[in-house]
Amino acid sequence: MEEFNSVKQRTHKLTLSSRKICTITGVVDVLSFDVSEILLETDQGMLMIKGSELHVNRLTLEKGEVDIEGKIDSLTYSESGGYQAKNESLLSKLFK
Repeated sequence: MEEFNSVKQRTHKLTLSSRKICTITGVVDVLSFDVSEILLETDQGMLMIKGSELHVNRLTLEKGEVDIEGKIDSLTYSESGGYQAKNESLLSKLFK
Protein backbone atom coordinates (compact mmCIF):
# COMPACT_ATOMS: atom_id res chain seq x y z
CA MET A 1 0.00 0.00 0.00
CA GLU A 2 2.87 2.39 0.70
CA GLU A 3 4.22 1.91 -2.84
CA PHE A 4 0.87 2.93 -4.33
CA ASN A 5 0.77 6.11 -2.26
CA SER A 6 4.32 7.09 -3.17
CA VAL A 7 3.53 6.72 -6.88
CA LYS A 8 0.51 9.02 -6.53
CA GLN A 9 2.58 11.69 -4.73
CA ARG A 10 5.49 11.90 -7.19
CA THR A 11 6.19 15.23 -8.85
CA HIS A 12 6.92 16.01 -12.47
CA LYS A 13 10.38 17.43 -13.06
CA LEU A 14 12.34 17.87 -16.27
CA THR A 15 16.08 18.60 -16.32
CA LEU A 16 17.80 19.34 -19.62
CA SER A 17 21.58 19.67 -19.85
CA SER A 18 23.23 21.11 -22.98
CA ARG A 19 20.26 19.97 -25.10
CA LYS A 20 21.79 16.47 -24.97
CA ILE A 21 20.82 14.84 -21.67
CA CYS A 22 17.28 14.95 -20.31
CA THR A 23 16.07 13.50 -17.01
CA ILE A 24 12.31 13.39 -16.45
CA THR A 25 10.33 12.35 -13.38
CA GLY A 26 6.57 12.02 -13.03
CA VAL A 27 6.32 9.79 -16.12
CA VAL A 28 3.23 7.59 -16.25
CA ASP A 29 3.90 5.78 -19.53
CA VAL A 30 6.04 5.81 -22.67
CA LEU A 31 3.60 5.78 -25.59
CA SER A 32 6.11 5.67 -28.44
CA PHE A 33 9.73 6.33 -29.22
CA ASP A 34 12.20 6.28 -32.09
CA VAL A 35 15.41 8.13 -32.91
CA SER A 36 13.59 11.38 -33.83
CA GLU A 37 10.59 11.52 -31.47
CA ILE A 38 9.58 10.30 -28.01
CA LEU A 39 6.02 10.58 -26.68
CA LEU A 40 5.53 10.36 -22.92
CA GLU A 41 2.47 10.54 -20.70
CA THR A 42 3.40 12.51 -17.58
CA ASP A 43 1.56 13.69 -14.48
CA GLN A 44 1.37 17.13 -16.16
CA GLY A 45 0.08 15.97 -19.56
CA MET A 46 1.46 14.51 -22.75
CA LEU A 47 5.08 15.40 -23.54
CA MET A 48 6.49 15.13 -27.06
CA ILE A 49 10.27 15.30 -27.38
CA LYS A 50 11.68 15.85 -30.87
CA GLY A 51 15.28 15.71 -31.98
CA SER A 52 17.81 13.39 -33.56
CA GLU A 53 19.65 10.31 -32.37
CA LEU A 54 17.35 10.10 -29.33
CA HIS A 55 17.85 7.14 -27.01
CA VAL A 56 16.04 6.12 -23.83
CA ASN A 57 18.95 5.24 -21.54
CA ARG A 58 16.96 4.44 -18.42
CA LEU A 59 13.27 3.74 -17.94
CA THR A 60 11.80 3.04 -14.50
CA LEU A 61 8.01 3.33 -14.69
CA GLU A 62 7.61 2.12 -11.10
CA LYS A 63 9.38 5.32 -10.00
CA GLY A 64 8.16 7.33 -12.99
CA GLU A 65 11.68 8.17 -14.22
CA VAL A 66 13.15 8.38 -17.73
CA ASP A 67 16.63 9.40 -18.91
CA ILE A 68 16.96 10.45 -22.56
CA GLU A 69 20.11 11.20 -24.53
CA GLY A 70 20.55 12.73 -27.99
CA LYS A 71 20.14 16.10 -29.70
CA ILE A 72 16.92 17.57 -28.34
CA ASP A 73 15.25 20.15 -30.59
CA SER A 74 11.86 20.64 -28.90
CA LEU A 75 9.75 19.73 -25.88
CA THR A 76 6.00 20.12 -26.37
CA TYR A 77 3.30 19.61 -23.73
CA SER A 78 -0.38 19.01 -24.30
CA GLU A 79 -3.26 18.26 -21.97
CA SER A 80 -3.47 14.77 -20.48
CA GLY A 81 -6.34 12.42 -21.07
CA GLY A 82 -5.06 9.79 -23.46
CA TYR A 83 -5.11 10.61 -27.14
CA GLN A 84 -7.18 7.51 -27.95
CA ALA A 85 -9.88 8.25 -25.37
CA LYS A 86 -12.21 9.99 -27.84
CA ASN A 87 -10.98 8.37 -31.06
CA GLU A 88 -9.02 11.53 -31.90
CA SER A 89 -5.76 11.38 -33.73
CA LEU A 90 -2.55 12.06 -31.86
CA LEU A 91 -1.83 15.22 -33.83
CA SER A 92 -5.27 16.71 -33.32
CA LYS A 93 -4.99 16.09 -29.56
CA LEU A 94 -1.51 17.64 -29.33
CA PHE A 95 -2.35 20.80 -31.27
CA LYS A 96 -5.74 21.62 -29.72
